[in-house]
Amino acid sequence: MNWTGISSVFILSTFKFMFAPFAGPPFNLTFFETFFTCVIGGSICSAICFFFSKVIILKINKFKIRNTKFERKKKFTKTNKLIVKSKLKLGRVGICFWAPFFLSVPFGSAIVAKFYSKKKGTFFLIFIGMNINALIMTSIAYLIL
Repeated sequence: MNWTGISSVFILSTFKFMFAPFAGPPFNLTFFETFFTCVIGGSICSAICFFFSKVIILKINKFKIRNTKFERKKKFTKTNKLIVKSKLKLGRVGICFWAPFFLSVPFGSAIVAKFYSKKKGTFFLIFIGMNINALIMTSIAYLIL
């Protein structure tokens, strides 16, 4: 086993999951070593970030409730419009599958926690998305390289 390659792919998959499988072939890792390393690295990072973000969001909401003296008028910006459109088009499954993939794993998991932390099975959808995306990207990496 090439522990340098496995640790490199693992660390890369914790931050930028989309490009991690492409690091496997240069280190002479097998398809399955690359696939499982990507899934384990991405899943561990997404679990830590998802559940930590969930706790932080709850603490912030409690702080806001205690310290709110007046109600602010909500602003509807371009970013808010983009977020609403994304939630409506993709839905929970789409955001759980694609946010950690296209964005970084920590940031994508935090976004999923912000939107869907109260719904059961949300982290399971992230985990399934990690497996599917890792299978697709690892297959592409080993077909190209």
